[in-house]
Amino acid sequence: MNPDITLKITDREGVLHEIQAPTDMAMNLMEVVRSYELAPEGTIGICGGMAMCASCQCYVKSDHELPEMGEEEEAMLAEAFYVEDNSRLGCQIPITPELDGLEVELAPES
Repeated sequence: MNPDITLKITDREGVLHEIQAPTDMAMNLMEVVRSYELAPEGTIGICGGMAMCASCQCYVKSDHELPEMGEEEEAMLAEAFYVEDNSRLGCQIPITPELDGLEVELAPES
């Protein structure tokens, strides 16, 4: 079984990237975006994935079943800019086989 899944990520310039992400490395969406350098250094995951900065906010475009939003994520999104109904923090979305084909768009920098 291939441990990689395909993700479709639209960066902040509006460019769509179809990438492969490993499901066997306990990564989250923010870490995948950073590893593929889809956002300039220092503009995403500033807090290191602790749900404390919203720099990894993204808009979920596909109908995938995502983990429930935790209190920290809800609180951070309540204070963030450019929040939409489909906003999530990338650091709170673990990369799992069920997310194959997930489509997201990175929110603008605040």
